Amino acid sequence: MLSVDVIEDPAAAVVALDPLRARVLAELREPASAAALAQRLGLPRQKVNYHLRALEAHGLLEVAEERLHGGLTERLLVATAASYVVSPAALGPSAPAPASVGDRLSARYLVALGARLIREVGSLARGAQAQERRLATLALDTEIAFASAEAQAAFAHELTQAITELVARHHTDGGRPFRLVVAAHPTPQEDAA
Repeated sequence: MLSVDVIEDPAAAVVALDPLRARVLAELREPASAAALAQRLGLPRQKVNYHLRALEAHGLLEVAEERLHGGLTERLLVATAASYVVSPAALGPSAPAPASVGDRLSARYLVALGARLIREVGSLARGAQAQERRLATLALDTEIAFASAEAQAAFAHELTQAITELVARHHTDGGRPFRLVVAAHPTPQEDAA
């Protein structure tokens, strides 16, 4: 099971975003049969089976085990990932693109960058998985508190200089290209606590 997977197919996104099916995906982080899941959810087994078939048809569930039970084959299903993110690729031409946002210092531009990041890395990760290879990535995540707007502006200036110098020092024309995205946004109140 993957820790996180990116859903690119619009039909799979629709299936996964249904509240009951999203709950089924969460419940199936551990393998379970339709009967066991129906009991946990307090729903008829036939209704649960309907939702399981839809999730399985879109590649969001897989068979973890099959066992004989009273002359019948009982299938234990498990989610293909512990959590999912819907790629902006599922929106087709409506997906956000950084180039379509004029203000590079706006929140909308940052959202469009995040959308592109999910779309690109999700697609690359799926390709690497299909080839049974690791995808070379680097991620940094930290928090910083600024004493003032001036301190924040000074930090942004120094960070820009440092990155520009690093890129100039390490960039090789014709080398393997990587996309570098540096983003900063206020920490949401619930995360700051």
